[in-house]
Amino acid sequence: MIRITSALRTFSYKFSFSSIKFASVITFNMEKAYLRHSPNGEYFDLTFKLPVNENSSRAFNFSRKLNETVETFLSRVKTNVEKVVNKKKKKTPVSDLQPVSATLLINKSPVAENQTCQEIFKQGESIELIINNKTFSVIINSPWVITLELPTSILATFPTYPSKFETLFTNLNLSEFVWFKSKDNVHWDEVGRNYIYVPRNEDMECFLKFSCTPKNEYTIGPTIEAVSTCKVEASPGECPFERRQIFTQNRVTGNEFRIVSYNILANLYCDSDYTREVLFPYCPPYALSIDYRKQLFMKEIIGYNADLICLQEVDSRIYKCDLESTMSHLGYKSTFYTKGTEVTEGQAFFYNEVRFILLDTQKVIFSQEIASNPVLAEIWERVKKNEKLAERILARSTILQVNVVGSLEFNEVLVIANTHLYFHPDADHIRLLHGSIAIKYLEDVVRQLQERYEGKRVSLIFCGDFNSVPTCGIYQLYTTGSIPGNFVDYSSNPEESIENINMTHSFQLGSACGTPEYTNFTASFADCLDYIYYDKSSLTVSQVVPMPSKEELTQHTAIPSIVFPSDHIALVSDLKWS
Repeated sequence: MIRITSALRTFSYKFSFSSIKFASVITFNMEKAYLRHSPNGEYFDLTFKLPVNENSSRAFNFSRKLNETVETFLSRVKTNVEKVVNKKKKKTPVSDLQPVSATLLINKSPVAENQTCQEIFKQGESIELIINNKTFSVIINSPWVITLELPTSILATFPTYPSKFETLFTNLNLSEFVWFKSKDNVHWDEVGRNYIYVPRNEDMECFLKFSCTPKNEYTIGPTIEAVSTCKVEASPGECPFERRQIFTQNRVTGNEFRIVSYNILANLYCDSDYTREVLFPYCPPYALSIDYRKQLFMKEIIGYNADLICLQEVDSRIYKCDLESTMSHLGYKSTFYTKGTEVTEGQAFFYNEVRFILLDTQKVIFSQEIASNPVLAEIWERVKKNEKLAERILARSTILQVNVVGSLEFNEVLVIANTHLYFHPDADHIRLLHGSIAIKYLEDVVRQLQERYEGKRVSLIFCGDFNSVPTCGIYQLYTTGSIPGNFVDYSSNPEESIENINMTHSFQLGSACGTPEYTNFTASFADCLDYIYYDKSSLTVSQVVPMPSKEELTQHTAIPSIVFPSDHIALVSDLKWS
């Protein structure tokens, strides 16, 4: 049985009070003390700002266990405040130093000091903390910004946003974001009021400041600001993808939807001397930097105005800090899966939440599925007869990302598959076997969905970097429906060759973008490796966004370059239900 789960893949923040970072400026309401419970239920964090003399005040942050007594907690508060206050009075005789008092009130009545903090600090209670004569209203689980940092590279006309941004108890849709610019880091002018800001050419040589006031449905947290360490720089000029975006200026509507498939080149494979000196020596090191490249591919992806986006070679950190956080502000929801090993890159899927709803999502690890899934038993029986082949298949980390979305406008269900197949030159047989596993698996997924959603039409779209040119077996298998057991790919490695796997499938698939001359273009290799396969029985192609010309690709020798963020080219097509 195919295991389709409705559980979504999400990133969980590992709460650690020692990891809380304050930005350049954090603005507190001086009448409030902000208390946050940790998700694991063991600790709480309390922050307040207290005047320590006539001219200055000090922020205090306490991280304590919830099971400690109020007496112990208040004792710690008094000790810490006394240290700061008395430090300001070094020349005062000890006998003249005044001890600090700290009291907790609940509903205006003193709290018994033998009670635990967990018994007292509950949401909805009216709690006050009194330190000397200063009274604070204790706000439980106020919206709070944990981490806020700005990028180390900012280009004019390219979208910018926080490079690190983590919050607690915050509804980002309700929160307030403000951007400022300054020539001197002193005088600031407001320039934008969104999470994303696109610096203008007149912003060049300016610093940027980002301000966030976190909010939720109940209250407002303290405002936090971060200032860029770099100035806005000149852009590389018009990028070829911007010329492609003439065809995607508007979103499609009605029975059409736009889909993108794009290998964005993981930083994991880009940040090394080998990459800089051997793979892409023609690309300036600064243009290989992820801080530079991500500005390009974010502008590119956003500008396609797509409804469905399949990405390959996505670093976990880039997904979390750039793609997921930014695209969510533009109306996209997403799923993300890393490969089957500890490699921190994988595949991401984004969908326009105005037009689609996610019904199911799953990560399929080919090496695990082939030996355990009855649907694949025939393939596995053939594979395991060759010990070396079986060993190599089981060692691979390749995955298939399967997302099922339902149209919010039509009685249609789409299975959106996304993969990135093994790249090795002698692995045509591995890729063909993985392609065969994928298509048989997806056949069974579609069959189950047709039973589950009776009355709805279920269609398949299969995107990815297949690392296979059109003359290879995968393209023939997918577009003709079958491939003979003696196909040449099966013997690409003589020691791992396999015979008599006559593969067939029931789909009627076409390649939405055809077979472009190039979807991957480096100095040492250039060919068509990427595809958007679609179900011709229910879908038709209404537009294919033209690919860059060879002149554009060779303008800086090859790609990546200062105007191309990846060694692959995004495929963009408009499909419609027929």
